[in-house]
Amino acid sequence: MKKTVLIILAVMLSCSLLFAQGAEEANTIKIGVAGAHSGDLASYGLPSVNAVELVVANINAAGGIDGKMVEVIVEDDQCKPEIATNTAAKLVGEEVVAVVGHICSGATKAALGIYNESKIVVISPSATSPPLTKSGDYPNFLRTIAPDDAQAVLQVDFALNVLGSKKIAVLHDKGDYGKGLAEFAQAAIEGSSAEVVLFEGVTPGAVDYSAVINKIAQVGADTVIYGGYHPEAAQIIGGMRAQGLDIAFIGGDGVMDATFIAVAGDDAEGVYATAPVDTTSNPIAIQAAAEHQAAYGEDYGAFFLNAYSAALAIVNAIDVANSTDYDAIMAALKSEYVQTAVGNISFDERGDAIGVGFSVYQVNNGTFAQLD
Repeated sequence: MKKTVLIILAVMLSCSLLFAQGAEEANTIKIGVAGAHSGDLASYGLPSVNAVELVVANINAAGGIDGKMVEVIVEDDQCKPEIATNTAAKLVGEEVVAVVGHICSGATKAALGIYNESKIVVISPSATSPPLTKSGDYPNFLRTIAPDDAQAVLQVDFALNVLGSKKIAVLHDKGDYGKGLAEFAQAAIEGSSAEVVLFEGVTPGAVDYSAVINKIAQVGADTVIYGGYHPEAAQIIGGMRAQGLDIAFIGGDGVMDATFIAVAGDDAEGVYATAPVDTTSNPIAIQAAAEHQAAYGEDYGAFFLNAYSAALAIVNAIDVANSTDYDAIMAALKSEYVQTAVGNISFDERGDAIGVGFSVYQVNNGTFAQLD
């Protein structure tokens, strides 16, 4: 008899523990962070992890959202579409209500359908490919960065009206982000006072790019506009300078990273890049920078402020909606403005941020500086 009672008590205790665990989980709001957290492009993804963790730490320290603590679930996609689908599936399995990420446009596109099927909000701090919002295929997607078509127009306007470019070579890395940016630049040049003398894709990870550099020289280009990321850009600019090809080089936000300068060294001097407008004087940006320095002992990296802003937008929407329901969160994101590190923002019907834009930067004495 005693043995039977002990078994019953054990079962009851087990059930009580499971119930308690379930109640605890029900009182937790999970937010995912997806992006390149390892590999060549980790310098773009890891700052977003730090940003979300800092925002969530502040929220939890203040009592959470309606008494519920927020939990951060981090998954790495290495900026590779084939990995991003698995990353998305893992986050869906974790029952996150929203995701900050992904980082690269190709990986973002690969993952979005999975999130959409599960009604999960996704806000990227860095995926700039225009079709992600303009195609209408991903109603669950938003971003805290302006799209590539706006960036390309700025690049071309700067090349024509500031640099006086006449013969422009447009290169890209064949990816969704890089090729898309290059195609928008090409379209912006057509009908202008300049001409596209070369439009060509390069293979990421190649040993050298001497073939395309020779073509740039042969066509007499006075400017290169590049759509792609910093590893290839560093090699291309290094090869150009080694051959004495001292012409203007304009990259996008995929180039504006400290790693580009570290790899390219002195060859990086004078390189231009378009990237989000400098908002470091914004009070929330100042606070975020101080938090990062205190927590990690160093300055923040690429897209940190955009990710910090995405996290603020998500927690604000959940709070305003008083719900973690997908439709309620989306409605709040598109109807409410929220003060963030990149400004007072909201999102239009397509998911693009209202109140953000791009500026031109140049490497000067080993650092990117915004031009007036």
